[in-house]
Amino acid sequence: MTEHPIVNKPSRSFAKPLRDLLGKVVGDTFTRQGFASAELVTRWSAIVGAEIAAHSQPIKIQWPRADEAGARPPGTLVLRVEGPSAIEIQHLSNLICERVNRFLGWGAVARIALRQAPLRRPLRQSVPAADPAAVARIAANLPEIVDEELKQALARLGAAVKRG
Repeated sequence: MTEHPIVNKPSRSFAKPLRDLLGKVVGDTFTRQGFASAELVTRWSAIVGAEIAAHSQPIKIQWPRADEAGARPPGTLVLRVEGPSAIEIQHLSNLICERVNRFLGWGAVARIALRQAPLRRPLRQSVPAADPAAVARIAANLPEIVDEELKQALARLGAAVKRG
């Protein structure tokens, strides 16, 4: 009978959170685009405000070369904007620089450069229509509501709640 050597198996591994696995990959991508962290992109709306964020998205920060003394001058934040919004965003460039620098904690950005292109918006999921039979059953159980439009709206809401 042959003896089997004892195999040292690593302790049981547990599933790692996705952010730990993808953090380095995503972080490297953002670093190549000049971002110190992904937060400038992921928290763009909170940084500049919903109105500005609705019409712009950060693409990258372009950093100039360091001067002879080794000091690095502030960079240029490149934003994607849709054509009609470009003028408005250009007028707000000082405010955007101020808010970005406040978020980063130092004077990292001195200028804004605009690239006109469609914004990348997340795909919206369509909501399936409520089952007409369920809506009719619920509406029949609401005889005290005389406004027919309100009754139908409440019946559709009730059907959606039951479905969900």
